[in-house]
Amino acid sequence: MKLITRLAAAACMSTIAWGMAAPVVRADTAEVEIESSDFTFARSLLEDILKLRTVKGFAQTKPQAELLADRLRAGGFRDEDIDIPTLQIDGETVASLVVRYKGPAGSTKRPIALIAHMDVVDASADLWQTAPYVPVEKDGYIYARGSVDNKAGVALLVTTFIRLKREGFQPDRDLVIAFSGDEETGMNTTRLLTTHPWVENAEYALNSDAGVGSVDANGNNPAFSIQSAEKTYATFHITAANKGGHSSAPRADNALFDIADAITRIRSLKFPVGFNDISRQMALDLAETEGGEFGRALETLTRDPSNAEARAIVDASSVSTHFISTTCVPTMLAAGTAENALPQQARLTVNCRILPGTSVADVQKTLTDVIDNSALSIEVLGAPVESPVSPINEPLFESLRNAIEVVQPGAIVKPSMSSGGTDGREFRSAGIPTYGAGAITLVRPDDFRAHGIDERLPIKSYFDQLIFWDGLLKDLAGGQG
Repeated sequence: MKLITRLAAAACMSTIAWGMAAPVVRADTAEVEIESSDFTFARSLLEDILKLRTVKGFAQTKPQAELLADRLRAGGFRDEDIDIPTLQIDGETVASLVVRYKGPAGSTKRPIALIAHMDVVDASADLWQTAPYVPVEKDGYIYARGSVDNKAGVALLVTTFIRLKREGFQPDRDLVIAFSGDEETGMNTTRLLTTHPWVENAEYALNSDAGVGSVDANGNNPAFSIQSAEKTYATFHITAANKGGHSSAPRADNALFDIADAITRIRSLKFPVGFNDISRQMALDLAETEGGEFGRALETLTRDPSNAEARAIVDASSVSTHFISTTCVPTMLAAGTAENALPQQARLTVNCRILPGTSVADVQKTLTDVIDNSALSIEVLGAPVESPVSPINEPLFESLRNAIEVVQPGAIVKPSMSSGGTDGREFRSAGIPTYGAGAITLVRPDDFRAHGIDERLPIKSYFDQLIFWDGLLKDLAGGQG
């Protein structure tokens, strides 16, 4: 594949401020040509969609999809290549958006899906420094809910499609935008997207929601991950029932006592260490970085996952290694109806993040065996999706590394497994390998505010992404490889 070179692009970008006109950036071998109007458009589009409260219950995903579709039509995309599928979810119309950038007739190359989500987690305005749905520029950032998670990805992909169309770029295969509308609450539209005729045969998907890197407080040591796997998200209700009674006549068989015993047993539960191709490399990299006794112990576990001595050393460390095993943790407790009555029911919520290759049923059985109380019921909520590991794709990884190198020279870029959940799990479950892609660069740990207070997007990094996506899509679908 063609090597993307840095040349002067990154240097020019470093002079661009959020409100300033951007110069034309050209690098012949990198095929970068970003006009000032592109930066203006990207900013305007992001601000427009950040103003929409695309939270469950507010019915704003369809207006957002229509806004994006209007911009794409104005940018040269025809109605026949734009689709806004909808679902009725809890009485609300929830929309997704699918846009096809058509390759040449007769192309035998399978499509590439480019995914993001249009919805956001709601924000409490009284806790923010700024109004969460009014984008505000401050100190080199734009503050707004969804600025990072994931409306920057939405705006950048739409801007890139329009820019490439204007340039007359002809991909050698279909490139397909697939934006979901309920990633944060159920991924029903995500599942719908995986069956869409423009998407279902994709060779792989690039997930902008998992395309984030970081630098230290001085802006050095950039590191990016190519998310290639996710743990399965599963929640269980553990319920104790009791006849109850008056609090003045306590009994030993209190429902809360039963739940307390269950919590104690779950606290001591440790699932076996397990590795796949992605997480094993993560462990080896971490072992090398940390070194010492911890590093040696973690490296030992990659060879002998059942080594109890090494496991004890790793578990005792303050270094986070949640990716090496399934985890289950109590998160909520509800019990009783009055302060002077024995509880007739107590319910514990346990959230588990399960390694790929381990079934939800196996985890449920483990919880049942560990708690060892047949009087308690243990039920799984909903229908958790078990997502496989995407295979290592070295040509794709090379292209991703090259595209990141343009905007973050010297960055470490390696595949990873995530403990969180994204649309990627549904795509992988549907047989479409999915990989994190993007170059938004956050300062660790201060900028990691997704779902939290004062979510903010680094402005320069947002503009850098226009170069990233331009180079990446031309590399992957420009007929050079």
